[in-house]
Amino acid sequence: MNMRDKEKYIENFHFPFCDESEKYEKIAKIGQGTFGEVFKARDKSNPKKFVAMKKVLMDNEKEGFPITALREIRILQLLKHENVVNLIEICQTKAAYRNRYKSTFYLVFDFCEHDLAGLLSNVHVKFSLGEIKKVVQQLFNGLYYIHSNKILHRDMKAANVLITKNGVLKLADFGLARAFSTNKNGLPNRFTNRVVTLWYRPPELLLGERNYGPPVDLWGAGCIMAEMWTRSPIMQGNSEQQQLTLISQLCGTICPQVWPGVENLELYKKMELPVQKRKVKERLKHYMKDPYACDLLDKLLVLDPAKRADADTALNHDFFWTDPMPCDLSKMLATHTQSMFEYLAPPRRPTQMRHHSLPRPTTSAVQDSGYQDRVF
Repeated sequence: MNMRDKEKYIENFHFPFCDESEKYEKIAKIGQGTFGEVFKARDKSNPKKFVAMKKVLMDNEKEGFPITALREIRILQLLKHENVVNLIEICQTKAAYRNRYKSTFYLVFDFCEHDLAGLLSNVHVKFSLGEIKKVVQQLFNGLYYIHSNKILHRDMKAANVLITKNGVLKLADFGLARAFSTNKNGLPNRFTNRVVTLWYRPPELLLGERNYGPPVDLWGAGCIMAEMWTRSPIMQGNSEQQQLTLISQLCGTICPQVWPGVENLELYKKMELPVQKRKVKERLKHYMKDPYACDLLDKLLVLDPAKRADADTALNHDFFWTDPMPCDLSKMLATHTQSMFEYLAPPRRPTQMRHHSLPRPTTSAVQDSGYQDRVF
């Protein structure tokens, strides 16, 4: 087949299970990152229906369809739950002369009006304790479901937590997710530890662990939970070493006495691990004020992953079963008519964190806190 015939064949080829992206009209860009771009779009056949379109990055077109995107699609097709983002379909642009006969593929999702980072960056959005409980409870419901289905998210952060205008939380961006299993033939798993945005990365990954499981997501969930009060990520390191220092200053010394076996991790002797007293409750009680909230956070930000609370334990914690009970978010969200996404939020000045401590709990800390997404 000569080049012209090949081009004609591609142009006329019909994908029976993959609609053309022209059925949607892009309205605005709502996300940008290492994963590519996300757009808000309208269904042309039903103008009241909005979707989110995530562009599949085709970096190595010679390699065919990216394996990472195939993994994400497979996982999203498996997961169907109220607190997990819903993949509607995959669609593509028509291959033609104008795009060098190369289709662009999009993952099409139900549209969610906000992400948690966008909501928390807006000083006018105020959550009551009952509303905070509802957000955190849904977060653990989503994690309980994906972990029960043997899926690790591996990129828990506030920007990957979507919230609809009706107050339903959805775990999103499964670009780094993977299936996990208990060790095969008694051999430990060898997963990559280059996952999770630095500020939310648990100590076991920072120390080089490759045989890990659901606790890596629970650490991130703890960081997100604290952020519901602090309105800014609680540990903003700019390197793996600094992140470990910040973790030690909040959660105490990383040593075999509190974490048996940590000395066997690849980077344990290569990293500087300061000797510190554990101060999770002490440092966060000024923000959280609720003793049950402090206690749950204390059980999530546990250095030893084997002792860290899982999603089921978290959901059964007294925090969710004492007054005020978790309550509906839709009434509060109805007062905010514009979508709030981290990508659309005005850039905020990074705070100089004196002695690596948390910013003081004032409104200026909320406005000035830096929220730069660092992925290593």
